[in-house]
Amino acid sequence: MALWFTEQHTDDVRFSIHIKEQLYSGKSYYQQIEVFDSYEFGRVLVLDGYIMLTEKDEYIYHEMMVHVPMACNPDIRRVLVIGAGDGGTVRELCRYDSITQIDMVEIDEQVVKVCKEYLPQTACRLEDPRVHIYYEDGLKFVRRVEDTYDLIIVDSTDPFGPGEGLFTKEFYGNCFTALREHGILTNQHESTYYDSYTSMVSRTHRRMRSVFPVAMVYQAHIPTYPSGHWLFGFASKNIHPVYDFKPEIWEQLGLETKYYNTQLHTGCFALPNTVREVLEHA
Repeated sequence: MALWFTEQHTDDVRFSIHIKEQLYSGKSYYQQIEVFDSYEFGRVLVLDGYIMLTEKDEYIYHEMMVHVPMACNPDIRRVLVIGAGDGGTVRELCRYDSITQIDMVEIDEQVVKVCKEYLPQTACRLEDPRVHIYYEDGLKFVRRVEDTYDLIIVDSTDPFGPGEGLFTKEFYGNCFTALREHGILTNQHESTYYDSYTSMVSRTHRRMRSVFPVAMVYQAHIPTYPSGHWLFGFASKNIHPVYDFKPEIWEQLGLETKYYNTQLHTGCFALPNTVREVLEHA
């Protein structure tokens, strides 16, 4: 009998993946954690029934979370990553020799342990000496920090359950305080394709705009995320991701990427009208 994993995108939409076998299933204090091996997408990490990543397309998400802000400010040295227990964001950050410190705050230690064992493709740089892992609530961690980081990446789950506090105005205000003079924040911003998601996108963008002088949204296409069309938030104190972007500096680094490039960098901020309408109403 064929084994399928099905994620409920909305009340009327389901997304299914043909599974070879289940590699892990366990419940931490915070959530249900599962790892599957699939025919089309390789290994799949699922938290509380929602796909977090697959081996086949995780590079899209992680490259866009990291290389967009890194290409905007070549002087980034100290980075705070909130969430990101799978290690993919840290992996991409570790490709930059210029980065001297990466503090990763993950609330669920079990996620990190599982990913180290079953998803080494993403967790391969968590032992880098520049990486310091703190197993605690990111909301509480950032309250204690002031004028410390050049970049904050909020690689969280959806805005409910363990990740709910990472989408509040208070949290963005604390991030603003934790950032240095030319600091940048990026986060995952959900999608506007399904009607049930639009209020989350609008609310998140409104809260970021109320705190940061520069608050924009950019896009990528990730096949295994709801609708395949996903949004990211870019916020900063004084750096514009298009007008202040100097592609030749990033290109000189010689980094090989599968999805991100400097032409895509500029284009990903050109949003469809349907998305722009949601953001304007925010």
